[in-house]
Amino acid sequence: MILVTGGAGFIGANFVLDWLAASDEPVINLDALTYAGNLETLARLQGDPRHVFVHGDICDRALLDRLFAEHKPRAVVHFAAESHVDRSIHGPGAFVRTNVDGTFTLLEAARAHWSALPAGEREAFRFLHVSTDEVYGSLGPNDPAFTETKTYEPNSPYSASKAASDHLVRAWHHTYGLPVLTTNCSNNYGPYQFPEKLIPLMIVNALAGKPLPVYGDGLNVRDWLYVGDHCAAIREVLARGRVGETYNVGGWNEMANIDIVKTLCALLDELRPDAAGSYTRLITHVKDRPGHDRRYAIDARKIERELGWRPAETFHTGIRKTVQWYLDNPGWIANVQSGAYRDWLARNYGGREAQA
Repeated sequence: MILVTGGAGFIGANFVLDWLAASDEPVINLDALTYAGNLETLARLQGDPRHVFVHGDICDRALLDRLFAEHKPRAVVHFAAESHVDRSIHGPGAFVRTNVDGTFTLLEAARAHWSALPAGEREAFRFLHVSTDEVYGSLGPNDPAFTETKTYEPNSPYSASKAASDHLVRAWHHTYGLPVLTTNCSNNYGPYQFPEKLIPLMIVNALAGKPLPVYGDGLNVRDWLYVGDHCAAIREVLARGRVGETYNVGGWNEMANIDIVKTLCALLDELRPDAAGSYTRLITHVKDRPGHDRRYAIDARKIERELGWRPAETFHTGIRKTVQWYLDNPGWIANVQSGAYRDWLARNYGGREAQA
């Protein structure tokens, strides 16, 4: 049995669904069900004895101790995190609490559990921490991509909190011997992503005939990773990764935000044409967010060299699957667009005047 934290969020839920599609090993799924956690994503697992869902907080040490004692997981896969940069600018405290305090509490509970295991089980135990490429800072247009030895230079409250969690995980390995693994991934996209992130936000707004807000000149570059490929990489790292090591996981797909938005418009023009004309008419450049990193790029050669993982999806294939999924699942979209979510959109984008 494995313990997955944040398993009702975007990446975590995809991981749980993929894990149980390929394995009969049960999952304890711990999630606080904040705004981005959605049990509807896991609806197909209802009644499945391999999936044990627990509504709870990773900052709750008593709950963690009880779960470790009752289920005795052989591994922890730690997704639980506040993850949206814009939200971290508006309210950084929640990011420090979940990403730093929560990771510390989980590490301590895992260490207590691991320390009490018999020798063979102690050697087999793993704590896999899922992190982000944003901890490395920003790149210039001609800088080499991030490697695992890149200096940490986080620039937002979100990335700073994730950098802190990465450092805690590393320290618990070097100080206490806890067998940890860390993955740092690039921008994920795919089914079940909450529509505050770029790709689902653009799809949802376009279908509703709303403006497609693009920060600044839209030339900020990211590496894009299909979520199913990310989940496959995590499974490989958990199974065969070297204890104490970090593995960068990327899609080998660097693209500017404006090109992503235009690609989405072209796909929607093909798959769901609008009588009013091309969806590109809705693109609206808005005031940039504070401290917006210009470019991220992942060098994912280490995980390919050591573990044989490479993304199966190109951006062309992955983005088409993603758009089609959102077109096929309007009910899921409607159900996640609660009043709290609409309030967030108004607060984040309402004060950003359109720019020529």
